[in-house]
Amino acid sequence: MASTLVVYLHGFRSSPNSSKAVKTKEAIKAHSTMSDPIHWYCPQLLASPKQSMDMVIEYIQANPVDRLIVIGSSLGGFYANYLAERYQCKAVTLNPAVRAPRELAPHVGVMTAYDSDEPFDFRPEYIDELCALQVERLTRPENYFLIAAKGDELLDWKEMVDFYSGAQQLVLEGSDHGISEYSEYLPQVMRFISN
Repeated sequence: MASTLVVYLHGFRSSPNSSKAVKTKEAIKAHSTMSDPIHWYCPQLLASPKQSMDMVIEYIQANPVDRLIVIGSSLGGFYANYLAERYQCKAVTLNPAVRAPRELAPHVGVMTAYDSDEPFDFRPEYIDELCALQVERLTRPENYFLIAAKGDELLDWKEMVDFYSGAQQLVLEGSDHGISEYSEYLPQVMRFISN
């Protein structure tokens, strides 16, 4: 019996309650069977990139499976690159921040998450932590499936397409950073992780 662990990593200031995380979880649960179980792990990531990755790696090490798959949105896509390179596993990245240290440097300071009033402090040293996690080049592009929206208002889709050269890619005309019509593309995500 083969078991699979799907790790979903949400974006900056987001949470496991984001619509893409919830929709992916429902699709994973529908695909999971007694003979081919798929385990779901979507933690609330911490402000510290290092602590976030330490927490996820600790979970992966404590729950050995036959197959590991990571799915990441925005900053979560940056983390997914790091984990996919570390474990040489499949990754789906949704409008990923391929250069997170540069993208998040202007956001240092105290802010709130999108779905909570709880303040969190994004400290200057977290940019250094992101630099330590930066993947410069994909060693096995065939392990990756990129979904990039030309209408992303926060990140440059062309940079994503270049970074994931050689990977499976779905480039959307229009759309937005959150990929609001994500449900339409979920079957392709499921096909990629099922093969």
